Amino acid sequence: MMREKTLAAIEEHKVFAIVRGISVENLRPTMDALYEGGVRLVEVTFDRKNGDENTIAALEVLSREYADKLIFGAGTVTTVEQVETVKAIGGSFIVSPDFNADVVVATRNAELVSLPGVMTATEAVQAHDAGADFIKLFPGGLLGPEYLKALAAPLSDLKFIAVGGVDSNNIPEFAKAGAVGFGIGSNLVNNTIVDKKEFNTIYENACRYRQAIQLIRK
Repeated sequence: MMREKTLAAIEEHKVFAIVRGISVENLRPTMDALYEGGVRLVEVTFDRKNGDENTIAALEVLSREYADKLIFGAGTVTTVEQVETVKAIGGSFIVSPDFNADVVVATRNAELVSLPGVMTATEAVQAHDAGADFIKLFPGGLLGPEYLKALAAPLSDLKFIAVGGVDSNNIPEFAKAGAVGFGIGSNLVNNTIVDKKEFNTIYENACRYRQAIQLIRK
């Protein structure tokens, strides 16, 4: 049931807030600002350089305090062990920068939603065949909407999520090119804003993305 709920939520809400390296102290006001601004999907990324401890702590807070408000999962997931950790904490989806068949299979076996990262048609088809629910085009901003359009044309059965360099201005172009969702990092939440405790700015950013999604639905 949770898997179906997550799939439906991604299709409906479309915007993932990508959160990196935020302390537990600042996590709650950040999540409150995102929620009040209309964001419902939150990806907390693992940190390959500094370890998983902060990410796990953040996911635990989300599980305890925001499970009734937000659909949350983890990003930069590159190992099966991380998938198992996210499942145990109560996360709903797994996002990766790459395509790793073992991670996709483990995600599906855990009944979580799988969003591996790809750049080419070959990777996209391989990810789909391994069981991916959505295909994360990364880096989306560098490749651009025209690249996505060309990629999605022959692969029209795949559901693409544009991530990296996506903002409220180019969302309509990516949507027209074939994206069904959008991962937004520093353009929505960044550590400079958080460290300054400018949570109202995060709220205003979230509102802007909510408006962008409303426009593409018309």
